[in-house]
Amino acid sequence: MLTRRQFHVLVVGGAAQAARIDSKIAGVMIGAQSYSFRDRPLDDALAAYKEIGLGYCELWSGHVEPRNLSREELRNWRLTVSLDHFRSVRKKFDEAGVELYAYSYNFRDDFTDEEIARGFEMAQALGVTVITASANVSTVRRIDPYAAKARIRVGMHNHSNLRPNEFARPEDFAEAMRGASPYIAINLDIGHFVAAGYDPVDFIGKHHDRIVSLHIKDRKKNQGPNVPFGEGDTPIREVLQLLKTRKYPIPAMIEYEYKGVDTVAEVRRCFEYCKRALA
Repeated sequence: MLTRRQFHVLVVGGAAQAARIDSKIAGVMIGAQSYSFRDRPLDDALAAYKEIGLGYCELWSGHVEPRNLSREELRNWRLTVSLDHFRSVRKKFDEAGVELYAYSYNFRDDFTDEEIARGFEMAQALGVTVITASANVSTVRRIDPYAAKARIRVGMHNHSNLRPNEFARPEDFAEAMRGASPYIAINLDIGHFVAAGYDPVDFIGKHHDRIVSLHIKDRKKNQGPNVPFGEGDTPIREVLQLLKTRKYPIPAMIEYEYKGVDTVAEVRRCFEYCKRALA
């Protein structure tokens, strides 16, 4: 027989599950990087997720960390903040019905080992098993032991600038994963990949098992600008159709970066484009 407390947990848990926002379209998980809502605090960003109907989130660290701190001040905050701060953030997501899929925490060469380890503690407090990171290629060897110990996959995020020790080319991902544990993975930004001169459809087909999430944006080739969905050279439709037909369990996270007047309206426009692409 259930105790009163157990019954209450089941009822509340069931209600929370029933309130979950479903933004899986044709079997493809469509969500958003919360950086898309960088113009507002987390509570307002979550309100936007609910208004638009997006049920998956990759959480930008800027939504949970204090802004406008010096590098040393930010490092000190990370090392000393209570992990209850992150548990309270997770509670907000649960109450909003938005699945917190990953935490975006950028490991760079100037990170101390303690700061790297702290990122995994934050992720565990948030209840996620994926971190996405704009990292240096050389930092991966330091990240890997912590990722394997925590059993948290770290998706390395690419940009379009072809510079040493940065992720942009297929070779950069290959170098990072060479000799690394399976916990070193890929967070492929398909817009940046196209702007750098590469084909995301081909890359996803070859490396889908190491990709933990996609950033969906539209850019022009040859280091071109971010543009509204459908106006650039990024094969968004083809990428989403690939996820659909191959049934790859990879979340497609909208990342709104082009210029627009109304953030919520533009992210909604991006979401509607994805829906049409998957029809």
